Amino acid sequence: MDHQPPLTRRSLFLGAAAFGVPAILAGCGSGSPSPAPGGSSSGGLGTVTLGSNASDEVPKKSLEAQIKAFTQGAVKVNTVDHNTFQENINRYLRGTPDDVFTWFAGYRMQFFAEQGLALDISDVWRDIGGDFTQAFKDQSTGVDGKQYFVPSTYYPWAVFYRKSVWEEKGYQPPKTLDELTALARKMKADGLIPIAFADKDGWPAMGTFDILNMRTNGYDFHIQLMQGKQSWTDPKVRQVFDTWRGLMEYHQPAALGRTWQEAAQSLAQKKTGMYLLGMFVAQQFPEADRDDLDFFTFPEINPAYGTDSIDAPIDGYMVSAKAKNVDGAKALIKQLAQASSQNIATGLDPGTLASSSKADTSGYSALQKRGAELVSQAKHIAQFLDRDTRPDFASTVMIPSLQSFVGKPDEIDPLLASIEKQKATIFR
Repeated sequence: MDHQPPLTRRSLFLGAAAFGVPAILAGCGSGSPSPAPGGSSSGGLGTVTLGSNASDEVPKKSLEAQIKAFTQGAVKVNTVDHNTFQENINRYLRGTPDDVFTWFAGYRMQFFAEQGLALDISDVWRDIGGDFTQAFKDQSTGVDGKQYFVPSTYYPWAVFYRKSVWEEKGYQPPKTLDELTALARKMKADGLIPIAFADKDGWPAMGTFDILNMRTNGYDFHIQLMQGKQSWTDPKVRQVFDTWRGLMEYHQPAALGRTWQEAAQSLAQKKTGMYLLGMFVAQQFPEADRDDLDFFTFPEINPAYGTDSIDAPIDGYMVSAKAKNVDGAKALIKQLAQASSQNIATGLDPGTLASSSKADTSGYSALQKRGAELVSQAKHIAQFLDRDTRPDFASTVMIPSLQSFVGKPDEIDPLLASIEKQKATIFR
């Protein structure tokens, strides 16, 4: 199967007047859908089904609140656990999918569009296009030049910490890897677990790999590696894992038995000193403590690349090629693309930013404002490992491989040889 040409993500959000949300979304058609609060059953467009992976409490409430504003028909939401959804997406889209499903921008959207599993929604974009920057439109466009995705929200990845803990201990955000290691040693001496860490769900460790690879080898090499164009046995890749292994003693132990939510709670409870994660980490903080949350971008490793790249994935919606209610589906995604919907999302979900340029950012928390600023300053924006590569490579190769590394960080060479061998059979 041909794989898609690399997307240009340079200056992805530069010049955007408003920035997007996190929330982990994605639909799946197993089980019977339940009506969302809102959606009037007397609407002229009938019932629209929506497959959602917004299974955590905060994003789930956010989606429900947005759907209440949809008056053109009823909406039945089928919420499925995030990981289950992602692992079954291919079978789901080839089976009996919902009309609309939550999914991701960029390469992962293109992959399913090219399989003929997503509906061309270029006509929707003719109506909503003025609300989004060209960068967001590019990330919603298939290799055929047509649009298949409507952006809702996005969120940057960074290293999060509690300001009060750092002020009390006199910690400063590190600028280099050496400073990060020195800070971790100091935290350990102070009785803190330096770096909160979890990989029970398989995907969080991808964020660590992404940033270490972009900091070490640069954005272009990272994207080429994700698209099967560089070798996993290249010494450049080994250096990434060597660096990671050197940091492992500062990571929260027994990570394979811990969810990201539990790791986030350890940061909230002042048991850990910092946590590399998406801004959705804020969902796990009590409202009273959210103003105490701050972050810094992962420090420099290779001066040639500095801190010019970050992960800032875009979440949104697609329409299934098998949609039964196409008119209703297009009306719903048009509603979800509106600034009014995204204002609801960013108000209810503290870890999100709005994709629409017309969204109201005046109510952004200090954290959200800082997140928007971080994204606007980045030279290169990646979408996250499991979105920048083929879905089958991400799920069947990278999840078990990274979990294997987390469990046995000394066995690097055989692991990289195994990844390369499996990659060769997938990227043909």
